[in-house]
Amino acid sequence: MEVRQLRHFVAVAEEGSFTRAAARVNIVQSALSTSIRQLEAELDARLFVRTTRQVTLTAAGEAFLEKARVALDVIRQGREAVTETTGLKRGKLGIGTVQSLPAFLDLPALLAAFHARYPDIEVRLLQGSAPHLVEKVRSRELDLAILPITDPPAELSTTTITCENLVLICPPGHRLAGRKQVRLADIAGERFVDFEPAFGTRKLVDQAFSAIGLERRVAFEVSDLLTLLELVVRGLGIAFAPQTIAQARRRELALVPIGDAEICWELVVAHTPQDAQDGLLDAAPRAFLELLSAEGRLAQTEGEAETA
Repeated sequence: MEVRQLRHFVAVAEEGSFTRAAARVNIVQSALSTSIRQLEAELDARLFVRTTRQVTLTAAGEAFLEKARVALDVIRQGREAVTETTGLKRGKLGIGTVQSLPAFLDLPALLAAFHARYPDIEVRLLQGSAPHLVEKVRSRELDLAILPITDPPAELSTTTITCENLVLICPPGHRLAGRKQVRLADIAGERFVDFEPAFGTRKLVDQAFSAIGLERRVAFEVSDLLTLLELVVRGLGIAFAPQTIAQARRRELALVPIGDAEICWELVVAHTPQDAQDGLLDAAPRAFLELLSAEGRLAQTEGEAETA
């Protein structure tokens, strides 16, 4: 049974004429008659009593008319819902993010901009560790996850927002303050403040030291950037931080570039492709991804200009 057959049936029932019904649905009368006969054959029941003067419904036709109208109305509502969703007039968007985002990515401002453009989209935000967010995206509990990444997660697509170098930060009175650069081997014995293993840039830094066969002492493990910065300001250890974040605290912290390694914090947005062939996302996450990518590139460019 096809939707067109339901439309043909309702048209004949309401018009009481195959001729007028054919004109209404814009097909030739013979094609309309064939469509109705096929429908009657599928239902194994006569739907119309045909005479030379008029066409009337049988008892089976009367019973079927009510259900056909309901079915067509449901289909119409379904089409409208799809149109509203693809047109961003309704829908939901689940976003995950790690707790410590770089300074140039103002997520509250992005969410406000998205809401201003698409006020009818319901947005849900969840914070967590990168592994936790990746699993949420895999299970489709989230549409997108913004996170720093070292290894591309299996079965997910990722779009890079930006990549920023990490620098060493320490109190202004520290022995390393004022140096033009340091080597990892020179600082391996220092007391470090860093994120917990599943948070922030911890894995990147651990990999950098492991690559040269060194271990370091992490005295303080935290889960948020603000605490990390404050512990360093108080002289409780040194740490690594994205360059733009460190520059924003230059009055309280000394910045020292790493001379023998490039530790880049790559920030990506991860999502599960909705189509195995072309990776198309639904309308709401796709719109946010486009906004996020545009704002991320703009902020990075502005940051580089200020640094220069």
